[in-house]
Amino acid sequence: MAIRKVGVVGCGLMGSGIVQVTAQAGFKVTVVEASDDLLERGLARLGQRLDALVTRGKLEGRARDETLANVGGTTQLEDLKDCDLVVEAMTENQALKNETFAKLDRICPPHAILASNTSSCNVTAMAAATGRPALVIGTHFFNPVPLMKLVEIVRTILTDDATVKAASEWARAVGKVPVQAKDSTAFIVNRLLVPYLLDAIRVYEGGLASLEDIDQAMKLGCGYPMGPFTLLDLVGLDTAMYVAEVMFEEFREPRYAPPPLLKRMVMAGHLGRKAGRGFYTYAPEAR
Repeated sequence: MAIRKVGVVGCGLMGSGIVQVTAQAGFKVTVVEASDDLLERGLARLGQRLDALVTRGKLEGRARDETLANVGGTTQLEDLKDCDLVVEAMTENQALKNETFAKLDRICPPHAILASNTSSCNVTAMAAATGRPALVIGTHFFNPVPLMKLVEIVRTILTDDATVKAASEWARAVGKVPVQAKDSTAFIVNRLLVPYLLDAIRVYEGGLASLEDIDQAMKLGCGYPMGPFTLLDLVGLDTAMYVAEVMFEEFREPRYAPPPLLKRMVMAGHLGRKAGRGFYTYAPEAR
């Protein structure tokens, strides 16, 4: 099927990024937020990112204007009634996602693909909440969306081949590289990444080395662009703990259990760069 018009549910950090790359690729996009205030903030974030690209000479002013012209905002899911693809990019709440997919199923045309940007929720459960399970799929982007090339295309046991093909072609059209995964908690990247990050915390808890030396060792010894604690602060410690808890609940393997230090840092509000303090401390302009 041809995807011409795209809907995005949620205009936060991930949602606005998905809107940006989709609109820059020439698709018409309608983005939905829960309130006018959230919508205004999300669209302002999009405009600021595009303005920054123009300032740095990475985007022409005309291209910025064309991108913004491709985007429309609303607070009503019903305004997605003519979309060929809808990507849900809401908070990681399974019940809320299931409810939203059931609503989208009633609103969107019969041919529309319903996709989720989830990193840890059950895509099969979202599909089962609809009357079109063959057209439900996961499209997991990575942060920051405009820069990261990967999209995990997540198929359930109910997803048909045509849906996988259409979603993969759309991902390529917006400048991404799709890889396919089955609907199993954490998919490919987080299944491998999260235990590594949790083990780094355990190594630090055990007193083997300092934060700085562990980060430096993994950067220079493994060629990683950043060390585990810098990455944890960037992702958000609350997000890392949530994903770990979901993985532990699914698999009951000790390597997925959040270490005590991670739990206590989240309790203390030391959530990483966005809070100004995580494993490292950040000046306001660095948040």
